[in-house]
Amino acid sequence: MTDLRAKGATNKAMGQVEEGLGKLTGDRHEEAKGKVKQVQGNAQQSLADIQDAGRRPSNR
Repeated sequence: MTDLRAKGATNKAMGQVEEGLGKLTGDRHEEAKGKVKQVQGNAQQSLADIQDAGRRPSNR
């Protein structure tokens, strides 16, 4: 697991917690911050996938 993939997973998990807390407390700002953090985590994981694909040898 690359560092970027681990950061992405962490951000997704933290975002889910923040979103849940925001929903629980009725804090729409906290809920939105959680959603943003989840998107950031997804982007980091996607970037790690792209980097990994670039490192694999081509089967051409």
